[in-house]
Amino acid sequence: MGDVLKKRERKAEVTRETGETKVSVWLNLDGTGQAKIDSGIGFFDHMLNLMAVHGLLDLELACDGDLEVDGHHSVEDIGITLGQAFKEALGDKSGIRRYASFYLPMDETLALVALDISGRPFLVYDGGEMAPMIGGYDTELTEEFLRAFAFNAGVTLHVKVLYGTNSHHKVEAIFKALGHVLRNATEKDPRVDGIPSTKGML
Repeated sequence: MGDVLKKRERKAEVTRETGETKVSVWLNLDGTGQAKIDSGIGFFDHMLNLMAVHGLLDLELACDGDLEVDGHHSVEDIGITLGQAFKEALGDKSGIRRYASFYLPMDETLALVALDISGRPFLVYDGGEMAPMIGGYDTELTEEFLRAFAFNAGVTLHVKVLYGTNSHHKVEAIFKALGHVLRNATEKDPRVDGIPSTKGML
């Protein structure tokens, strides 16, 4: 019977359409880091690709947003949609490690990201001082993306840049570390039987 039963595929496809954006996301939590990203913002595409590669996530993402206004709606709605896809793909959370943290060095920068797949959405963010823009990307939107993702994924997320001087390095370290914690927290732990909580649910 065990040979017949297949492991549940942890995949999801979510589309979100508003008067400001149309976002489509396909996500595989058990992938190999293959990504096809088109957010309309070059630097943000780069960051999402890094997150997927370091998280071993297969990710296809496209956004048609009102970039003639600015990038806020696109980045936030991508966070919302990606968070919803993550939550759907994860399923009942049975057997996962649940917690993960990761320090990511990027040249002169060091970032810490810690995650609890708790079912209790929360974000603590301290990115430090950054240049206002990196290419066409508003660095304030890093926090907006992380908040939208955390609250729609149902996770507790803490992000802190401990030190650094280069804004590109700071944001890149955050996204790479985020990929690692998503990978580590969602991994199956063979010693965990059922939901990793004394409450019996997450």
